[in-house]
Amino acid sequence: MKRLFIITAVLLAAFSCKSAYETLLESNDTEAKYQAAFDFFSQGKYTKASQLFESLSYITNGTARDDTVQYYWGLSNYRAKDYITAETNFQNFTRNFPRSPFAENAEFLRLDCLFRETLRYELDQTPTYKCLTAIHEYLINHPDTEYRDVCDHMLDDLEERLDRKAYEAAYLYYKMEDYKAARVALRNVLKDDAENRYREEILYYTAMASYNYANMSVKAKQKERFLVFYDDYFNFVGEYPESPRRAELDRIYKKAKEKY
Repeated sequence: MKRLFIITAVLLAAFSCKSAYETLLESNDTEAKYQAAFDFFSQGKYTKASQLFESLSYITNGTARDDTVQYYWGLSNYRAKDYITAETNFQNFTRNFPRSPFAENAEFLRLDCLFRETLRYELDQTPTYKCLTAIHEYLINHPDTEYRDVCDHMLDDLEERLDRKAYEAAYLYYKMEDYKAARVALRNVLKDDAENRYREEILYYTAMASYNYANMSVKAKQKERFLVFYDDYFNFVGEYPESPRRAELDRIYKKAKEKY
């Protein structure tokens, strides 16, 4: 009996410890919940704060506290590093409370969530395009934002990923020694985006691809194909006369000219 009493006491103590928070979570005591939510938030217990703010959102809907509760619900998820949920929170917030004093902050934090959800350049870039669109819209709506530098950094990072993905996809043909396809793919990268930040590499491998393709061709077609290489060579040296890659192109240009 004594042992059963001890076990029961321990279970009751454990239950009471656990139920204190759960009871508050399920209650309709707005003031207690509101105070507890901010207490948990200030203590860095963001998951508990988020759950309380979510619960409060149903009670405070349409009241003066509505935007505060909704904003801190999103901010709690953001601080808890649940960026997917936080992004949804902030998106809903900016749609429902466009004139709230928290509105611009919420809009920016949504961008940050989107940015954190983007993937390395080798992977699917759909999240990157979504984030780029959101950043541009934000800058249109807030041209004087204090977050301009952060947004510019995000844009630079995302655009670099897209540039690299395009370049690497075309360069793969070169690595596979499919030089005809490589030249076409590399040229298409610049056709789609002349300002690609890998432009020097693209023009270099375009010339290298056309040289290798000509050099590996049957003799009857070499002269015509080396003429294509000469065009690619002059395109490169015209744009990047001081490039360290020029030495290699100069060498094979001289070698080609000795033949034709």
